[in-house]
Amino acid sequence: MARACGRVSRGCLTDGCTGARPERSGVRPGTARLSVAGMGEAVELHAGERTVRLSSPDKIYFPESGYTKWDVAQYYLAVGDGITRALRDRPTTLERFPEGVGGESFFQKRVPKNLPDWIPTARIAFPSGRTADEMCPTETAAVLWAANLGCLTFHPWPVRRDRPEHPDELRIDLDPQPGTDFGDAVRTAHELHALLDEHGLRGWPKTSGGRGLHVYVPIEPRWTFTEVRRCAIAVGRELQRRMPDRVTTAWWKEERGEKIFVDYNQTARDRTIASAYSVRPRPHAPVSAPLTWDELDEADPRAFDIATMPVRFAELGDVHADMDDHAFGLESLLELAARDEHDHGLGDMPYPPDYPKMPGEPKRVSPSRAKREGT
Repeated sequence: MARACGRVSRGCLTDGCTGARPERSGVRPGTARLSVAGMGEAVELHAGERTVRLSSPDKIYFPESGYTKWDVAQYYLAVGDGITRALRDRPTTLERFPEGVGGESFFQKRVPKNLPDWIPTARIAFPSGRTADEMCPTETAAVLWAANLGCLTFHPWPVRRDRPEHPDELRIDLDPQPGTDFGDAVRTAHELHALLDEHGLRGWPKTSGGRGLHVYVPIEPRWTFTEVRRCAIAVGRELQRRMPDRVTTAWWKEERGEKIFVDYNQTARDRTIASAYSVRPRPHAPVSAPLTWDELDEADPRAFDIATMPVRFAELGDVHADMDDHAFGLESLLELAARDEHDHGLGDMPYPPDYPKMPGEPKRVSPSRAKREGT
């Protein structure tokens, strides 16, 4: 089932590269060790000083490609340093697929009762006021422990466990709407790159694992969720002004058209984005791939999966490794938001439907419904 990869030297970026299916013996690139005691039985995975038990390693997780729980575990071992960097100390929701991508799935926000005592947790508050303790991975072994429960995708909050009320990342989600594709998201990302530069900010782009792009800006943890969301709205509106035929911030789908939607509500409390290196639940087992700005134009999101990413990671390492060395201020974007409100009358925008009514929020009703009801 192995397939030759002719693009290894380019980091497996383009459509011509399918990579090779992970071997089911030996050690994948990375810092962890494996000891196997029968593929049909439980195996032990050693990551750092921890030993994690992997049950039913032969269970098929991706029926179309044949990838198993073992393959997923090997993948996370190979990119362990990268995904640990992306998750470190962040309250993390687990997207679990106990029977693989063809079975039922669910989001687990509260930590399982059998959480090992060496995995720290943090208490986070939902918009409803309820709270929950979520796991906060600090090492690769925690990722492997969650993978054993069928977790494919990790959804970290944009906060650290020591300051759960103050985000340390501004996340910009560029979401292609019907009629648009990854190439349209890339064009928008380039304009976003220029916009961030004008405001003295730097972003780190990654694929969503689908057709979209995410851009992360590390920030000082001095602002509230509401203030960070306000900055995301300001960024989206400025992109829309610069690219009116290509970008929209319209919350209601009926108003978006064939444009890239800047999903500002991904910065609202309790809204998360799949982490860098997370496996996504699609038939070919794609992953959310960190990129450099210079790679965007050549990148094909389908080329990044659990077979090709370990090869890229072994060659290039974590291309976002320096992100935690930076923390920017939001003053300039908050000034942009204030000008939008003062000069153009552009205030808040609708929150997701499950949120309580927020101060200053406009009516949470679609334009077509409002017209029918005469409101």
